[in-house]
Amino acid sequence: MTRGILIAGNDSSLSRAIEGEITNRVEQYASAFIPNRFSGNIINTVPSKERRLSLDWNPSSPISARTLVLAAENRLEMIDEAILICSPPAIICEASDLPLSDVEIMVSDHIKGWFFLVKELTAIFKNRKRGLLAMVYSGNKSHTKKGAVDILGSPALASFRELTKNLLSAAQNEPYITTGFSGSGNETAFASFILNKIDRSDKHSNGKLYRFGKFNLFRK
Repeated sequence: MTRGILIAGNDSSLSRAIEGEITNRVEQYASAFIPNRFSGNIINTVPSKERRLSLDWNPSSPISARTLVLAAENRLEMIDEAILICSPPAIICEASDLPLSDVEIMVSDHIKGWFFLVKELTAIFKNRKRGLLAMVYSGNKSHTKKGAVDILGSPALASFRELTKNLLSAAQNEPYITTGFSGSGNETAFASFILNKIDRSDKHSNGKLYRFGKFNLFRK
């Protein structure tokens, strides 16, 4: 059976591991990655993959979220599964040195952007009365150096976790499936765990947060 899979989020080792698992399951999938617009950083270009249908996404724009979902539907014929991956970059500095432009970017791209995209995806799933939304985030890593902490990345991750928690709480009232995945440790094994759970998802999976820990110890 053909599956329309959309992945969206941060370009990271976790997202690349998830892509590797997806390529074992489908001939093509769609992806959209959050651009790196932070000060002092070169805008990254995500390496192309043969099976990837790369789509443009400006996370700070609600119109772009709608355009992204429509483009994915057109290219895939239908979005059956949407996997959102939150692994925001660390902005390590002292509070007094924090670039104001980076504050705007983190809030617009890495906090607001998820709400815009979730709104569009859940709207099509609700209208269709089917679909799966998977919210994925890695464990909160400690990024510190003398006199400085990760002052922006951690709050962005916390926002995504709370969004996931609220979506899971409301999932039983929806006609589609919402699941969450939190993990730390081996990202290749975590990606395999995620896709295996998605492959076997049913109504009993709805509203569940799956946790993946070190030494391949899983718990629901």
